[in-house]
Amino acid sequence: MIEETAVVAKIEHNQVWVESAPKQGCGGCMQKSSCSTSVIDKFIKKRSIAVDCEIELKPGDEVIIGISEGVLIKASLLLYMLPLVVMVLSGAVAEGLLPSAYKNADLVIAGTAISTLLLSLWAIAKLQQSFFFTFFSRPVVIRKATN
Repeated sequence: MIEETAVVAKIEHNQVWVESAPKQGCGGCMQKSSCSTSVIDKFIKKRSIAVDCEIELKPGDEVIIGISEGVLIKASLLLYMLPLVVMVLSGAVAEGLLPSAYKNADLVIAGTAISTLLLSLWAIAKLQQSFFFTFFSRPVVIRKATN
């Protein structure tokens, strides 16, 4: 189980919504102005996610949430390997279907591969929002964090 510290943002309809806990090291770091982690953290808005919980919590509580390693591996394969495989296969199919004397074959093959890569990324994002998250394992609250 992979664990991370989070803060309870809200509790509504018997669901606990958490946000990632602020990183302790970034506040006092002298390299904060040139660090990519600090810069990215400023631009990425805090997003709450619903987690399964069987313990009594209130907003503001620090908790340890966890997710199964298997789910993380499946999600990584889906997000990284599937689009690359689709891109390579579509390029190979485009190359096989084009006549050998076609003048701009390389451009068409590259365009097909990039188009299908972008299409597969878009499809995964849409499916993730509406379908995958409800069927794959969601993070769970393991315990309250000790201060």
